[in-house]
Amino acid sequence: QVHLVESGGGVVQAGGSLRLSCAASGNIFSINYMGWYRQAPGKQRELVAVLIRGGTTTYADSVKGRFTISGDNAKNTLALEMNSLKPEDPAVYYCTVVSARQTYWGQGTQVTVSS
Repeated sequence: QVHLVESGGGVVQAGGSLRLSCAASGNIFSINYMGWYRQAPGKQRELVAVLIRGGTTTYADSVKGRFTISGDNAKNTLALEMNSLKPEDPAVYYCTVVSARQTYWGQGTQVTVSS
């Protein structure tokens, strides 16, 4: 029943900005945290940012100061604001919701940075 859908990916010039959104539907039991992962071609999945209920956030060192994760509980959405994009940022970005019982994933959205 739980479904996560990402949107907002695209092609952006280095130094530009992009906003990713994740829309969640369905019932999720006891959410531990929500976040964004990314996976570049030939590389392992990487945790980009985490949002814990209550507003606590954590970022990978590579995106600190450039990316911002936020959530809207009323709308059941999760967003990732990406600024000052770099050539090393391109990847498929995945939304995830981690509960006490299961981890849920979106289908991913492609982010490409031109230089």
